Formats: sequence, C-alpha cells, structure tokens
Amino acid sequence: MSIVGMDAEISSGVVVVVDVIRAFTTAAVAFERGVRDIACAASLDLGRELRRRYPDRLLAGESRGLKPVDYDFGNSPFEMSMAQVDGKRLIQATSNGTVGLGRCLEPTALLAASARNVSATARWVRANHGGEPWTILCTGRTEEDWACARHLSDLLQGVEPERERLVAGVMDGVAERSRSFAHRPVADRVDLSVDLPFCCDVDRSAFAMVGEIRDDHVVLTKVPA
Repeated sequence: MSIVGMDAEISSGVVVVVDVIRAFTTAAVAFERGVRDIACAASLDLGRELRRRYPDRLLAGESRGLKPVDYDFGNSPFEMSMAQVDGKRLIQATSNGTVGLGRCLEPTALLAASARNVSATARWVRANHGGEPWTILCTGRTEEDWACARHLSDLLQGVEPERERLVAGVMDGVAERSRSFAHRPVADRVDLSVDLPFCCDVDRSAFAMVGEIRDDHVVLTKVPA
C-alpha cells in the first residue's frame, strides 16, 4: 500500500490514478452529465487519432492548461457542467491525468479519482478488491493530488479522514498553480476560479471511474459505488 508520484514504477495490484485539477474532476462531471464512457489518451496527438478512428466521439483536453483549437472542449469541469453530452462518448487527453492512466501496465484494477468521487472510489476498491495491495498514483506535483491521495489512503484503511483537510489541500494546489500561471503571458494564463468549486466538491459523485486497458488507451466507465 503506497502513495507515489509519476516517476514510480507500477506494474500490478490495484492502481488509483489521482488528478484533482482538473482531469478527473472534469471526467466525473462528464459522467454526471450523462457521458457513456471516456477514452483516455496519453497525448493530444493520440486523442486526435482516436477521434479519427471513432468520429462519433467528442474530444476534450488541454495543452499547458488551455483548450487546443481543434478540440471540442477544454479540460474544465465548469465548461463540462454546461455541455450537452448526455448519451455521448468522449475522448480525453491531458498533460497529467490521462498520461498517468497510460503508465499502468498490468494492474489488477485501474481507477481514476479526484476529490469529487474519492469516497466512492474507496468503497468500490474495498468491495471488489479488499485485502489486495494498492497504489495511489499522484499525477501532479502540487498539493491537491497528494491531499486527495492521503484522504483516499485513510478511507481504504478504514480511517475516517477530515473533509476540511482535503479541501484545504485543493485550495493550496490551486494557489500554487495560479502563482505559476502568473508568470506566463496573459494569453497563456489559465483561470481556475470557475473550476475551483467543482474541484473542492468532495464526494459529489457517488460512483467510481473504472478503467479498461486497450492497446493504446484506457477507457473509463462510471460504476455506482
């Protein structure tokens, strides 16, 4: 049982990939809006290739936090909360979260999580793989993913963590990211203020996001938990 960063070697066991700001918060909101499944790509170009293979899918993602011009949606839970996606299928490509999913080669089970579905993720793992070794992979370097991972680790071990500490960790992560964005040219800055309420909405989503590994991508589905 461990919490690791993106430089760790991961080959087996239950793996939960965490990305709070913003990939798996956006994915959770997409499922809340009625999306059927999400094909997660480890690069923008693979996302485009998947779109060519599956032209019925909508394309969501970011480069340096910003929506690519040829994508249908950015990596924003706020934007996704207003999207007409009921019954649709998505492709998602992001800098961290979807890359992290692609690093897990032979897991017993693979899940995506954010603060929005952290307790449901723990319930699913304990119900379906209780007693098996697990690894929580933090895809970002800022505090929010590590705070979510610690929260999830406590839940998996039967400890009831404080929601307030998780929210504080997400707020710290947003502040860290906002400071880094401030050094960019104005056109390249990312405004996280509209996404912050979604990222901090702990346990809004009562489902796990379970991954199925394909040849070159991972498909997430919503599983009630």
